[in-house]
Amino acid sequence: MIRRYASKIEGTEFRFEYSPESFTGTEMDYAAEVCNAVIDIWKPTPENKVIINLPATVAMSMPHVYASQIEYMCEHLHSRECLEISLHPHNDRGTAVADAELGILAGGDRVEGTLFGNGERTGNVDIVTVAMNMYTHGVDPGLDFSNMPEVVETYEKFTDLKVHPRQPYGGQLVFAAFSGSHQDAIAKGMKYRIDNDPGRWTVPYLPLDPNDVGREYEADVIRINSQSGKGGVAYILEQNFGYLIPPAMREEIGYMVKGISDRQHKELSPVEVYKSFAKEYINVFDPIDITDALFEKASDYKSNDGMIAKIKVRIKDREYEFEALGNGRLDAISNALKMSPYTFNYKFITYSEHALSADSHSKAAAYICIEDQEGSQFWGVGTHEDIILASVNALVSALNRMNRTDHFVK
Repeated sequence: MIRRYASKIEGTEFRFEYSPESFTGTEMDYAAEVCNAVIDIWKPTPENKVIINLPATVAMSMPHVYASQIEYMCEHLHSRECLEISLHPHNDRGTAVADAELGILAGGDRVEGTLFGNGERTGNVDIVTVAMNMYTHGVDPGLDFSNMPEVVETYEKFTDLKVHPRQPYGGQLVFAAFSGSHQDAIAKGMKYRIDNDPGRWTVPYLPLDPNDVGREYEADVIRINSQSGKGGVAYILEQNFGYLIPPAMREEIGYMVKGISDRQHKELSPVEVYKSFAKEYINVFDPIDITDALFEKASDYKSNDGMIAKIKVRIKDREYEFEALGNGRLDAISNALKMSPYTFNYKFITYSEHALSADSHSKAAAYICIEDQEGSQFWGVGTHEDIILASVNALVSALNRMNRTDHFVK
């Protein structure tokens, strides 16, 4: 009857689809017999194929069983080259995506599903997940999810349903790493990819480049809370603010930020991470503050007898002037500070510096670690347009952090 009425309507191209509704609960030989009866009447051709839709209307088995049923039908249906075998899995057992993928491998040509698994009972197969799983394995699914945030927004607007934050590919937290070990691996993977193989995506813990689905990994990948580690915090400070935290300093900063997140019972934004870092480490000028510094070579140009530093320093609201010789500017500053009426017992452990951007007028950042007589280490960070003064600020910051721990004695 359907075929007869379709033939009477001119100028319209019809596509026929037949679906044995209770396919997975039917003996396969009988399901094939019924479908073949329909195929023999509709008489499909390679140019005008018939869709045979084989649903898991209610999921009843493990995915490989459904795939075996699809394979059986592909082998026993008439005119296979004239058919599109369609899969229609439901998610009663939570295996709809696996049913679809194994069904494709077993011979399926087409998948019927819904965005984010919407549908009766536990839902239809999530067509987004199936499509993106194919995409990440090099198979073009024929669907465009390159702007996933827009897809999610539109879906939520028209269905009044919410996409779960951890929904595959579309969830807000899909590209978010909270675990410290994950963050460290991602940060290293990002750097390796940029330096060695920018054309391939091989970053640990991320199955695809977030940019492929319209997300930004700078904002999405590293999320800072009480689970986060040193690698994640260092990545945030480098990617968003340009600070190349020395490896030996990362653990200390990581613990500091984790402690803040834990006390506040919340996730920290990149700006909050930076503000916490800056408040604790950068240009800490209390109670010690060098207000002026002049340098002179201690001998002629060809010799290497060091530098003389003349400094003005404020210590506990009192002004002092000191002059001292050192093997370099920073050492001279350090020796001058040790001439104060206060006891500063420390030694240098490490020093590093870099420009905060490629701009010739950009600030420089310097990192200094000092160690007291008990072996405790204290880091300080300095910034300034002049790299020498940035290192001076870093030393002062480290000293001020050291002297918070009862080291400040006259």
